[in-house]
Amino acid sequence: MTDVLKAPAPASAPAPRRGTDARTARRRAALEWVAIHSLGVAAALFFVLPFVFVLLTSLMSDNQALTRSLWPHPFEWHNYVTVFHTAGFLTWWKNSLVYAVSGTLLTVVSSVPVAYALAKFRFRGRNTALMLVVATMMLPPQVVIVPMYLFWANQMHLTGTLWPLIIPMAFGDAFTIFLLRQFLVTIPNEYVDAARVDGCGELRTLLRVILPMARPAIAAVALFQFFYCWNDYFGPQIYASENPAAWTLSYGLETFKGAHQTSWNLTMAATMLVMAPVIIVFFFAQKAFVEGVTLTGVKG
Repeated sequence: MTDVLKAPAPASAPAPRRGTDARTARRRAALEWVAIHSLGVAAALFFVLPFVFVLLTSLMSDNQALTRSLWPHPFEWHNYVTVFHTAGFLTWWKNSLVYAVSGTLLTVVSSVPVAYALAKFRFRGRNTALMLVVATMMLPPQVVIVPMYLFWANQMHLTGTLWPLIIPMAFGDAFTIFLLRQFLVTIPNEYVDAARVDGCGELRTLLRVILPMARPAIAAVALFQFFYCWNDYFGPQIYASENPAAWTLSYGLETFKGAHQTSWNLTMAATMLVMAPVIIVFFFAQKAFVEGVTLTGVKG
């Protein structure tokens, strides 16, 4: 019995190599981190390098532009002053600002009530109305440009101005309505019901309850519309090409390039001045823009 008690215990199984597995996992995680960030840096350079090229070229002299030299020596800051003193440039800037700001305000003001009705009202034909709104997004503007031009030219006599582009925005925009509706659907109906119980009408409910909660989506669609109007080339070319006093920056820049086709430094300086407002607006409103675009796809 004593021998049985003193018998050696059977050899246990070898312990797993936990240290080796942990080092392998850390090495794999490090390689994944390097691969993902390398792709991110490559993508960032792909988008940033053209902008850097335009900026550096705009600061070069006329003889240095488009040569093998990539760094300005010296920096010709007066190129921007020369562009500003070009005949018509300030007029194009003012027209673009009027077109972008008024178009954005009219689009948002006219689209919010429609999106609110499609999201929170229960009425017969609501889904059909939504399908019609989405269907208009699939219709290219080039399809209706001829009858629309004849209407504004022969009936309204507004060609040579930007009014044919600004006035239709007071009747809503399909993409804006759809995007706002997608966001408003995510707002619980209990908020609307509570406001109605407290005696709020539909307009007051929209202004006091819905709009404060829909600020990210409104900011997103406003930025979309501002960028579209600021960069619009097709519309001013169709309706305002006959009147240089109504040109916008996007259309006037083409004329500027034709007048300074050998002065690429001035052309690049004008391009930077056209891009600057869009970059500044997006830089300050980036958080609201990303948040609004993200939240509009949460619920259908």
